[in-house]
Amino acid sequence: MIESGRAPGVREVAAAAGVSRQTVSRVLNDHPSIRPETRDRVIAAMAELNFRPNRAARMLTTARSTTIGVLAASTSSLFGPASSIDAVENAARDAGYFVTVAHTSALDRASVEAALDHLLAQAVEGIVVIAPQQRVQDAMAAVSLSVPSVTLHGAGAAGDDGVFVDQVEGARLATRHLIERGHRRIAHLCGPGDWAEARARRDGFLAEVADHADVTGLVTREGDWTAASGAEIGAELLSERRADERVTAVFSSNDQMALGVLHAARLAGRRVPEDLAVVGFDDIPEAAFFAPPLTTVRQDFPELGRRCVARLVSLIEGGGADGGGVAFGAPVAPVLVERASA
Repeated sequence: MIESGRAPGVREVAAAAGVSRQTVSRVLNDHPSIRPETRDRVIAAMAELNFRPNRAARMLTTARSTTIGVLAASTSSLFGPASSIDAVENAARDAGYFVTVAHTSALDRASVEAALDHLLAQAVEGIVVIAPQQRVQDAMAAVSLSVPSVTLHGAGAAGDDGVFVDQVEGARLATRHLIERGHRRIAHLCGPGDWAEARARRDGFLAEVADHADVTGLVTREGDWTAASGAEIGAELLSERRADERVTAVFSSNDQMALGVLHAARLAGRRVPEDLAVVGFDDIPEAAFFAPPLTTVRQDFPELGRRCVARLVSLIEGGGADGGGVAFGAPVAPVLVERASA
């Protein structure tokens, strides 16, 4: 009988399953010598008693924490980084790992090292880096880690060994969509230049424009990913000028800034998409409810998480970098989601 107020332990599970405590421990540690019917009986007893294994005790017996650390930039409240963290947590849970997250308080080397020290103090077995800013990448390159690590970001630049969405192709899809609809003066609303994704999306825009001699591409000053910066830069783009100098389409580096452009268009009396077509990037949950619903580029964050965790677990467990059969440098394909804004 379990004492009042005390959570059930291995002893109670063993009694309920009619096995020894050693057998319960072997089931917890996935020992190969346990017969399937015995394992099923122990698992059923755990479920009946609402048993939760003690991670600290388990680590003492197995010398493993089965924990993955995530180093995230302080801006991880943005849709992309937040979705990446969520994807890694879900994939890690499916792989039998726990996740602990450390947010950098700043992007300098000292802050990155402090966040890494925090993760290593939790005995993590590997680290996922979700910090696409160049300053963080530079800091990581100068740090020697005692555990495997994998970067998860959307650059795919030369020399990248991380898991990423093909941002250049995503930008080309967005730009090509506008060109195919007859637009010949197209502006690209850039994201922060310190972000690998923003640089890649700008490069994709310019590459697609360069393939069409009759298309003029305008690159704006950098926004900061917010709707407010999109509205401000959008207002500058739509200010009164000669009709032959007006842009008829905008490819925004993310959906939030695209929302700002829609707001600026409304204030300027420009109808979307009749007078101005707008395409975003990310496909945030609200994009389908913008006025009008936003055409955008979708990133497959769940697939990013699966690939990232598969690779890291493979490194942790001695299987090499080809985790889940996915080689380094293989990008996740983006998808254009057509709605009413372009």
